Amino acid sequence: MTATAATVTGGRTSTCSTVATGSGFRAGGGAAEAVMWQVPEEVPVAILYNGRSHAVMMATPADLEDFAVGFSLGEEILNSGADVQGVTVETQAAGISVDLAVDKMLMARRALRKRSMEGRSGCGLCGAESLEGVIRKPRPVRAGFEPTSAAVLAAFAGLPGFQAMNRANRSVHAAAWCDPSGRILLAREDVGRHNALDKMIGAIVRGGLDPSSGFAVMTSRCSFELVQKAAAVGIPLLATFSAPTSLALDLARQAGMVLGAMSRAESVVLFH
Repeated sequence: MTATAATVTGGRTSTCSTVATGSGFRAGGGAAEAVMWQVPEEVPVAILYNGRSHAVMMATPADLEDFAVGFSLGEEILNSGADVQGVTVETQAAGISVDLAVDKMLMARRALRKRSMEGRSGCGLCGAESLEGVIRKPRPVRAGFEPTSAAVLAAFAGLPGFQAMNRANRSVHAAAWCDPSGRILLAREDVGRHNALDKMIGAIVRGGLDPSSGFAVMTSRCSFELVQKAAAVGIPLLATFSAPTSLALDLARQAGMVLGAMSRAESVVLFH
């Protein structure tokens, strides 16, 4: 049996968690005990442009304006935040829709990259129509600062303080934006790592920040899709808890990005 917590789809005031009841056993045996557990919410989120549906993603229903803008830029559907004239979030019976108002002439001049199916929360390429459409050539990235392991380590140390949802349900990823010293300026959370990065990108752009002036840290592994999204907006350094894949490294080097990862010795490795 579950009891649903209140959710604010556009703001930072909810942990977007549901209280679930069950039974559990303590280490060493003994009788079963009643357990109250916080689990993350996951709902279908439709992204529309001028009222026309483009993709449906499974996501945590918070910071959805950031999510839609970040998704549009990270997937290179739009060129910049200035292309977005407005964002409308509506709760519907089957989920939530986020409609971006975009200049009609702009949309007429360039065809949208289509997704032919729904996007699951753990998938960064669901619905790609061809093999050629999966791996995009990354844009060149130039850093406005010199990345250091000490700054990345400082960011990772501060990250738990920005994970309100994860403290409640222990199930969501976080993506945080940091200044060159490693001080976290903002963070976004979601049940999907790609979604968390999209939300962070949207928050940066909507906040008028320069993506090349800082770096991102994430609680996940680093796959090539995350590199593509970061490069699309000019983020010069992406650090994750786990090591990058070989394809992620290849794309990062093509873009001129630096990737970082935590090592077993509680230090940071930077891949140039």
